[in-house]
Amino acid sequence: MNRTVSHHDYLMKHLTAPAEAAAYLNAVAEDGDIKSLLKSLRNVVEAQGGVGELAKKTKLSRTTLYKTLSSTGNPEVGTLDAILAVYGIRIGFFPVVHEGGGRHRPTALRTASGARH
Repeated sequence: MNRTVSHHDYLMKHLTAPAEAAAYLNAVAEDGDIKSLLKSLRNVVEAQGGVGELAKKTKLSRTTLYKTLSSTGNPEVGTLDAILAVYGIRIGFFPVVHEGGGRHRPTALRTASGARH
């Protein structure tokens, strides 16, 4: 009897909870790679019912959402905020703190083209 669960199935089960999805997106965002963040957001969308369901809730077209969430997507903050709001998640900003307690400049997010923001 096979008692293992695929990583994808495990992820889909856990990303239905807003707190789990937010923690997952935050962990990926720390790496500063926009392509990875968009892939992770696509996973959240899939776990929550897919792009069709998201399109109904955001009133954005499926085409717009597919382009926005593609590996070459460059979502506007408003679009990203609208997508996350559907799942009970919001964008936040937090100071980065060293182990010694001092602050340092965080790594900027990189877009699909490699440009840094």
